[in-house]
Amino acid sequence: KRENEENKLPLFLGVDQEGGRVERLPGIIGLPTNGAIGIRNSGSFSFEIGETLGKQLNAFGFNLNFAPVLDVNSNPDNPVIGDRSFGDSPELVSKLGIQTIEGMKAEQIIPVVKHFPGHGDTDVDSHFELPSVDKSLEELQKLEFIPFKEAIDAGIEMVMVAHMLLPQIDNEFPASLSEKVITGILRKQLNFDGVVITDDLTMQAISDHYDLGQAAVESVKAGTDIILMAHDYDGVISVYEKLRAAVENGEISEERIDESVERIIRLKWKYELADQQNDDFNPEELNEWIGEVLSE
Repeated sequence: KRENEENKLPLFLGVDQEGGRVERLPGIIGLPTNGAIGIRNSGSFSFEIGETLGKQLNAFGFNLNFAPVLDVNSNPDNPVIGDRSFGDSPELVSKLGIQTIEGMKAEQIIPVVKHFPGHGDTDVDSHFELPSVDKSLEELQKLEFIPFKEAIDAGIEMVMVAHMLLPQIDNEFPASLSEKVITGILRKQLNFDGVVITDDLTMQAISDHYDLGQAAVESVKAGTDIILMAHDYDGVISVYEKLRAAVENGEISEERIDESVERIIRLKWKYELADQQNDDFNPEELNEWIGEVLSE
């Protein structure tokens, strides 16, 4: 915080507030799962859920939400996505996901779609192991990529990349560290020029296989703009030092860093972020709003 006192650029303050079983904010009424929203299949209801998520984050002083999940729940044995997804149809996921996005944006909250390139057909949880999806580019284009492509075309500004291996695309690096996936597919094929953030680098899909600092360096070289680390203070310091050393020794060019800085600044300006404390938090009022939305 001290280092940021002189910084004219406000910080991104993000949280996983998806609704359903992934809710982080205390003292407020819970929202239905995306799976339940998918069964209802109402664009206007999804928009209101997005608005509600936005109001929740604003109340707690956050400006960025790691939601919605745009994974297509195409594998019933998936241990990590399930009802976090709107359903097993890419068209349904696209339609409802974009409405949730628009609802959040209406409240000036930055949505972050996840988990590109699509975590719905994995049979292991990347919190504990590195999942692998053995699909061709053509197969991915027909299913997993569809909601992300639709969201990009609708103007989404931040995408989270998953820790998962696509051996037919890149048999060496998981998506979150892969230049073929991040630059080759997300940037060049899907025309995404917003901010790319990794899933949490301390998840075992990465930490069991890589030194965290080296993983961060590979990820930035691949085209990532922000490394997400929600745990392990010593790991954060190590990542910072390894990234700095990689720039100083020429492994990462200053131009590569500048590209990311420019994307980040552009997004902060667009949403007019401000480092201001929210002193008028009223949980009763918020719960009343949530109750009205759910009663419909």
